[in-house]
Amino acid sequence: MSLTNEQKAIVQSTLGQVADADQLAARFYDRLFAIDSSTKTLFRGDMAEQRIKLMQTIAVVVANLDDLSTIVPAIQSLGKRHVAYGVTIEHWNSVGSALLWALSDAFGEAFTDEVRDAWATAYGLIAQTAIAAAYPQPEEN
Repeated sequence: MSLTNEQKAIVQSTLGQVADADQLAARFYDRLFAIDSSTKTLFRGDMAEQRIKLMQTIAVVVANLDDLSTIVPAIQSLGKRHVAYGVTIEHWNSVGSALLWALSDAFGEAFTDEVRDAWATAYGLIAQTAIAAAYPQPEEN
């Protein structure tokens, strides 16, 4: 799975159009907890602070889409840290679904199939990188 230059540009430009980052993050967490109630217990801290962290992380990733290699170590570390919080591979799928839903909710008709595909591909790359680091598969003989 790779991200085309056009998809990178779409993700970067649409994130720049988010009018209210906190509202997007709040809608994301509302949706995440609705579609996967097991995620709610993973968050014990201040959700306002968590929303800020989420949007900061997304901003850093999106800003570095042109050279993901610069942030791969951080993504791998993030994946490993989340294992300690109790995050499973299935949770990463729920997060992806909730993110796409929240973006669709925020952008309405502007969230075209092309925009959805770009975001889904970008998230998929990030999630795969985090998952591979956090849940290494045994080597096959």
